[in-house]
Amino acid sequence: MVKAGYGRNCAGCGHEHFPRTDPVVIMLAVDGDRVLLGRQSRFPQGFLSALAGFVEAGECFEDAVRREIREEAGILTGRVSYVSSQPWPFPSSLMIGCFAEALSTEISIDEEEMEEVRWVTRDDCVAALAGNGPFTVPPPMAIARTLLETWVAATA
Repeated sequence: MVKAGYGRNCAGCGHEHFPRTDPVVIMLAVDGDRVLLGRQSRFPQGFLSALAGFVEAGECFEDAVRREIREEAGILTGRVSYVSSQPWPFPSSLMIGCFAEALSTEISIDEEEMEEVRWVTRDDCVAALAGNGPFTVPPPMAIARTLLETWVAATA
C-alpha cells in the first residue's frame, strides 16, 4: 500500500498501481429561466436532480453532456460550460458539473433510465433549495445541488 492507500505496489514486479477514476458528467440543461431536472425510479416521488451519466471512452465531456441529455430526455443542446467537479472515492468516480444551452424543449423520456424529467422554473428551484418547494432536491454535499445553487445565483 502506498500514497495513503490510493496506490499499491505489485509484489511481483514492484510497479506502483493506482485505481482508475471513471468520469461522470452531471448537468443542467438551461432554457431561459428554466432548467431540466429528472428522477430515476430508485428515488422517491417528488425528488428531482440534475441528469447525469458516464463519459464513454474517447468522448470529451462536452459531447457526453449533449449525448446524455439527448438520450435521457430527448433535448438537443448546444454550448456546454464547466461549473464544478466533485470526486467520489467510492465508486471511484469524478463528477464533472456543467450547464448546457437547450436548443429544443420538447421532452421525450428514456423510460429505461428515467421515470420523470421536466422543466422547472427558477422560482420553483429557489423554493426547493429553501426546503419549501414543489419538489425536493439533493442535499448540500451533492454537486447536483451546487449546480442548482450556482444557476439560481447567476440568474438572480
